[in-house]
Amino acid sequence: MKSETKLIKNKLGLLNLAEHLGNVSKACKIMGYSRDSFYRLKELYNVGGEIALKEISRSKPIPKNRVESSIESAAVQMAFDQPAFGQVRVSNELRKKGIFISPTGVRCVWQRNDLETFSKRLKALESRIAQDGIILTDAQIAAMERKLEKRESLGEIETEHPGYLGSQDTYYVGNIKGVGRIYQQTFIDTYTRVAFAKLYTSKYALTAADTLNDKVLPFFEENEIPLLRILTDHGSEYKGNPDHEYQLYLALENIEHTKTKVRSPQTNGICERLHRTMQEEFYAIAFRKKLYENLELLQQDLDEWMHYYNNERPHSGRYCFGKTPMQTFIESLSLAKEKMLNQNVENNILTL
Repeated sequence: MKSETKLIKNKLGLLNLAEHLGNVSKACKIMGYSRDSFYRLKELYNVGGEIALKEISRSKPIPKNRVESSIESAAVQMAFDQPAFGQVRVSNELRKKGIFISPTGVRCVWQRNDLETFSKRLKALESRIAQDGIILTDAQIAAMERKLEKRESLGEIETEHPGYLGSQDTYYVGNIKGVGRIYQQTFIDTYTRVAFAKLYTSKYALTAADTLNDKVLPFFEENEIPLLRILTDHGSEYKGNPDHEYQLYLALENIEHTKTKVRSPQTNGICERLHRTMQEEFYAIAFRKKLYENLELLQQDLDEWMHYYNNERPHSGRYCFGKTPMQTFIESLSLAKEKMLNQNVENNILTL
């Protein structure tokens, strides 16, 4: 991520946090900004949106080195018409129409219009769809589907409400004398960051399913919302033959199973970040203070820390805004119930 993008996200985070807390001073203290900076950023955002929060560049463009406006417009339009095309292919397609511009020239045009990458072109296309309500061509639909498939395979699925997507992963805790190898099954709700963890001495399909059955699904049933889908890696505890216990359990509970992309450096990032936090804030401290003779004692301390994580520890997740995961869950519970209500209405209409 570019430093400029990080700065914009920090500034937007400050504005969003102040709105949710209803307290400018507290938001500024948490994010490390002054009140003067807050009001200056708010004024910029109200006038020009996100783009106004960018750092102003001191470099001045040289207009005489640019291509003609008609050629630039054609290159920009091609980015919307064929978002999957690269700069070389776009240059070739424009030549067929009698518009001569080099691949480097296409890239310069796209950079000036923030369209130089495939993801940026798709984002611009989505904005145009929202604003103008245009009808997509086959090429545009294919590009949008390609983006969706890639995000799903890398675990970057858009999450809409609590229970929309859960992420589960196996974490190797270590080897304790007298107990043996210890594995942790971790589940986290990707919208609210509410998490559950249970320890085992093995990592099989039954242990992965047991965590859902013992801790996760009872929690969602208690709050009267379903768990719709789960994201895992391709570990043997999550995927196997047609009689695989974990997959059979998900089918029985009507939970959709999504898996991360094979042979990709990107993995189940949400769980990995939680595992790093647990290692630094819980396991590294717990193993220094106490000698555990059995798994039950360690599980008791882990449950206490998970209660602290869910109910007391502020989280910087996308929808948390500095609130605790459980507070985020409670406040957004209505989103899931509203979605359930709308789904029931649609089903009734179809039945009629």
